[in-house]
Amino acid sequence: MKGSDGIERTEVQEIAEDYSPQNIHIGIFGSHSALPIGYCAKKAGLSTIVFTKKGREETYTVHNRELYDQTIVLDNWEDMISNEYQEMMREKNVVFIPNRSFVVYVGLENIETDFKIPIYGSRKLFRAEERTADPPRNQYYLLEKAGVRKPKLFENPENIDRLSVVKVHQKDNPLERAYFYPKNPEEYRKMSERKIASGEISEEGLEKAAIEEFIIGPMLNANFHSFGLNLGSSEEFQNDFDLVGFSDREQTNETGYRNLPAELQLELSENSFTRTNEEICHRGKTLRESKLEMIYETAVKILETLRDEVPPGMVGPVGIQGAVPVDEEKRPEFVVFDLSFRVPGDPAMGPSSPYLRYLNFKHSTHCERYMPSNWKVEDPVDLSMLEIRKAADEGKLEKIVT
Repeated sequence: MKGSDGIERTEVQEIAEDYSPQNIHIGIFGSHSALPIGYCAKKAGLSTIVFTKKGREETYTVHNRELYDQTIVLDNWEDMISNEYQEMMREKNVVFIPNRSFVVYVGLENIETDFKIPIYGSRKLFRAEERTADPPRNQYYLLEKAGVRKPKLFENPENIDRLSVVKVHQKDNPLERAYFYPKNPEEYRKMSERKIASGEISEEGLEKAAIEEFIIGPMLNANFHSFGLNLGSSEEFQNDFDLVGFSDREQTNETGYRNLPAELQLELSENSFTRTNEEICHRGKTLRESKLEMIYETAVKILETLRDEVPPGMVGPVGIQGAVPVDEEKRPEFVVFDLSFRVPGDPAMGPSSPYLRYLNFKHSTHCERYMPSNWKVEDPVDLSMLEIRKAADEGKLEKIVT
């Protein structure tokens, strides 16, 4: 049965209730974060099934085949939601771990209305990553409700009165955005016309673009894990959420461009240099301990708002992306401009994050009871596997799936 917002949660909860706790398989989408998911699942003693597309399969079938018990090669990404594959996944007790590529390539509508497989994550919140979604599943709306600092938005480009960033999807690559940085309406018109003429963006895409004040400060992705078993009245874990680490990302030639001296940037711009923004690398970061409190405060506000506005709230990994400029009193502040409601997809965070090491002590009782001998929290996705194992063993899978 489908509701106005797609598949009812009760439907996938009933499927999860019939699963065999001793034979849970982790379903994986072969892109973005399939390697860490596969590794963490196997380390936790769980079986894995990865779906990949023809022409991209050797990463999973040859070079990292030990991470997957079964690899399914598709002609088209949408094929994975066929009745045949969904029936197979239910028979194998699949709990699916969503990532950004899964949402983009399979499609929000398909996932919300046709993918009847228990998802470890918040199915209704995938749409909130799209800035044009209707409230409450709209991250601008959620940030406003949470009362956290965010950039000024410009509904009309004619109102641009400061350095801004225009976030528009690339014409031929819906997974990536093409940014440009006008500081007034005239620059907006010139820059957008140039990008449309080059074929980088379309007029239709530009109409749906978000225009935000550009925040000048170091970029910071604050990554958390929100425990589904703690949603509601139960308190299965010590805290409702854990900080797992900080990271940042680099884009094709945009990162190199920003690292050039200003005179060279101007010279390239005058010669019609095209700045591209496809995410290509990740790096881990740490934050001064005295500044952690502002990050925790932001996370509390956002996660409490998610529970109220889009029940049941956040299950599993959530990323809060922003920058740290200084406020009017010259003190650092965290300004949030993006929310990610799924696996972060930056494997550098695992080995670079000291916060993950702290969680081994914090969750030692759960680790010893539910996980294989000598298992340790080493990656953000390890917490997902810990909660899945705990929920399965205790007959509570329905509490952590949507």
